[in-house]
Amino acid sequence: MRVAIIGQQAFGASVLEAFLGRGDEVAGVFCAPEKPGARPDPLRAAAGERGLKVFQFASLKGEDAAAALRDLHVDLGVMAYVLQFVPQDFVNIPKHGTIQFHPSLLPAFRGPSSINWPIIKGEKLTGVTIFRPTDGLDEGPVILQKTAAIGPDDTLGTLYFERLFPQGVAAMLEAADAVVAGRHRELVQDEAAASYEGWCRDPEAQINWRAHLDTIHNLIRGCNPSPGAWTSVRGQKVRILDVRKHPARRFADVSGTPGTVCAIGKDSIEVTVQGGRLEVMKLRPDGGAKSSAAEFLAGLGMGVGTPITGE
Repeated sequence: MRVAIIGQQAFGASVLEAFLGRGDEVAGVFCAPEKPGARPDPLRAAAGERGLKVFQFASLKGEDAAAALRDLHVDLGVMAYVLQFVPQDFVNIPKHGTIQFHPSLLPAFRGPSSINWPIIKGEKLTGVTIFRPTDGLDEGPVILQKTAAIGPDDTLGTLYFERLFPQGVAAMLEAADAVVAGRHRELVQDEAAASYEGWCRDPEAQINWRAHLDTIHNLIRGCNPSPGAWTSVRGQKVRILDVRKHPARRFADVSGTPGTVCAIGKDSIEVTVQGGRLEVMKLRPDGGAKSSAAEFLAGLGMGVGTPITGE
């Protein structure tokens, strides 16, 4: 088939390579302009290396973008990690329309941080959806879905790179084949089951050490590696990364008030929280390198009984 790829970043580049790798023709690639001083966009770089036509419109809402897509005469538009708004008069240009990837089981977890939030909320199942893009955010009819389990120790990084990323690339190919062959079905999303979650950024990623162990553990997992759940330690903003939870089985398992350091090991520390103890193995001060939690606290002269957020 002859396709146009619309997207960016590593996922977009992998989708491009997947279509090319099986012999499809990529007539052109649309990706957002790179900001001055930013790293080269992986999709734009991969397309350039292949000698493909690359279009970097500041907006896809103009006639110039639509004219560029019309001139390609493609069978299908493939949206792979798109942050720009894509209007209907653009997505309807290809012969068989356009398909889009979303890393959740729509209609649940619509929105830009749809991998973070299921982990943060303690969900045990997520997945990928290929759907028809509409002017509503992640609201179009579903073509294909694949499920993925969320393990108790999964992080944003492990869930995405080990499951959702490769699963999503494969699902794009499968959905493209079905649409071009006319074998697909389009299922209207159930609005009664829909949920929307906004960005997971620093304001959402701040740790409340008086929350329950499960809540804190899930927040840290869902923000690792980005944006990184954080707390303030001696005036420094510190990202808490690798953690392990130790639920309390009896009263003797809890020592100290919530938010205080209750044990320091060779490489890790333990913090008392509601429902047990949170072991912190790795952390990273903003502007600094990743280090063991025990090493970091020792450098600050903090010991057992010290509030983790203490001055």
